[in-house]
Amino acid sequence: MRLAALLACLAMPALAQPDAHIVVLGEVHDNADAHLGQAAMLDALQPTAVVFEMLSPEDARRIDAERHLAEVIWDAGNWPDYALYAPIFDASGSARIIGAAAPRESVRSVYGDGPAALFGPDAARFGLEQPLPDDQQTAREALQFAAHCEAMPLEMMPGMVDVQRYRDAVFARAALEALETFGPPVAVIAGNGHARTDWGVPAMIAKAAPGVTTHAIAFTEEQTDIPYDETRVVPPAERDDPCSALKTN
Repeated sequence: MRLAALLACLAMPALAQPDAHIVVLGEVHDNADAHLGQAAMLDALQPTAVVFEMLSPEDARRIDAERHLAEVIWDAGNWPDYALYAPIFDASGSARIIGAAAPRESVRSVYGDGPAALFGPDAARFGLEQPLPDDQQTAREALQFAAHCEAMPLEMMPGMVDVQRYRDAVFARAALEALETFGPPVAVIAGNGHARTDWGVPAMIAKAAPGVTTHAIAFTEEQTDIPYDETRVVPPAERDDPCSALKTN
């Protein structure tokens, strides 16, 4: 049943190669079927470069130079097992591997200093120097509160939103640099939250480089009204309640 559902998802006509400079492939991080969907897209795209949310620039350079080190380097991080992501690396072929993860120690400074200070001179190009509209700020804080199991203090949510904005801008900048260096198409592997077209990586790219076209495909576990260019529903992964450790009796 699970395999049949996945094959039906991947067989849909819209899986054909999007005509875009940068294709953002969203995921549920621990869902193997989402990664198979991303791999199928990479096989169709044959991208010049693949930008990973999960890899630091240095780790990506090491993998790019010696692909056989991918599993060892990957498993030294804090992401789900390499076995889930192996199809993505296999489907990447000769594409350059680009890392866009910022050090956690650096990202913490965003809480106090804001996203523009850490991002650097290009912050205005990506809109990081401007506050969000009130309605978007409120909506994003609510999403962050829910995503963290409603277990973190509400006063921390503005900082969480700042971190998300910072990371979206970093991924967008990495994709644009890859596009300039290697040409189209460039693929981005990131969580579904970063793939949304209203305020995620595609929106950041549109602001920073209006002439660059994007196409965002989310591999989700249920239908959603979150804006993407395409949504592909895959079978839910089996997992424990991610909030159980934070719940109290």
